[in-house]
Amino acid sequence: MRRRRDRLVAVLLVGMLLAGTSAGCAGQRAGSGDLTAPVAAPTALPADPLDGRPEGEPSAQPSAVEALGAAPTRATSPSASPSRTPTRAPRPRPVAKPPTETKVPPAPPKPPSSGCEPSYQGSQASRAEAKAALTDAAGKTYWPTSAPSIKIPLNLVKATAWQESGWQSNIVACDGGIGLMQVMPATADWMNQRFGQSYDVRDYRDNAYLGANYLAWLTKYIGDMYFEADYRLDAGLCTAELDSCLLNAVIAAYNYGHGAVAVEGRPLAIPNPGYVRNVRALMTECVCLGY
Repeated sequence: MRRRRDRLVAVLLVGMLLAGTSAGCAGQRAGSGDLTAPVAAPTALPADPLDGRPEGEPSAQPSAVEALGAAPTRATSPSASPSRTPTRAPRPRPVAKPPTETKVPPAPPKPPSSGCEPSYQGSQASRAEAKAALTDAAGKTYWPTSAPSIKIPLNLVKATAWQESGWQSNIVACDGGIGLMQVMPATADWMNQRFGQSYDVRDYRDNAYLGANYLAWLTKYIGDMYFEADYRLDAGLCTAELDSCLLNAVIAAYNYGHGAVAVEGRPLAIPNPGYVRNVRALMTECVCLGY
C-alpha cells in the first residue's frame, strides 16, 4: 500500500514538472515579437476555388477586380439567363421576288475624279442642331399605311450621316451629294414626288428627313423582295455573311443604289463590303453616338 502511494506521488511530481516546462516555452514564444513575420504568409488556395464548398455557394475570396472596388459580377447558369438574341429572321431568298415598288429612284452618278475637293455652301448647323434633326428623322413613320412597322434605328441614321458627311450640314460633295445625309438632288426630287412632300435638300432638317426616308424606302423595297416583308433592321439578325440580313443590304444600297443590291431573279448582292462594315462599326463605336 505504501509503495503504491509512493509511486503515485512520484507520478504527480513528474507531471507537475512537465507542465511547468511547457508553460515556460509557450510564454517565451509569445513574448519574442522580433521573430514574428511582419505579414502572415498566405495560405495555399486549392486549384479549384469551388473545392470544399457546396455547389453554387460564392467564394469568400474576391477576384482581383472586385478587390479594387469594381462591382462584383453575378454568376448565373446559362439556362437561367434569358437569351437576348432576337428571333431569327428568314434567310434571304435565293433569288428576288418581283419588286412591289415599280417606281424607283434614279441611279447614282459616277464617282468623281480623285483630285476633286468638296465645297461648302451656307452656314453649318451646330452639333446639337444636327443631333436634333437626325433624332427627329429617325422617329418619323414613313410608311404609316402600308408598312407602319418600318422603323429606322437612330444609331443607323447617326452612323450613316457620320460616314457620309461627318455631320457637316453645309458640305457639297464632288458627285453632287448634299448635306448631312449626302442626298443627291435627283433623289430628293424623286422622294418628294413619291411621297407627296416638298423637302428642301439644302435645309439640314429636311436633309435628315430625306436621308431617313430613303433608308425607309430601301427597307420596304429590299424587305419585300428578299425577306418576306420582314422589315427588322436589327444587327442581331446578321451573321458573319454580309448578305445575311436586311440591315446590311439597306446600308449597301444607300451607298451604291438599289439596283446594285436588289435585282429581280438574282441573289442579294453586297457590292461595297467596306462601306457596310464602316457603317456597322459606327453604329456601336461612333463618337457621334455620345453627342
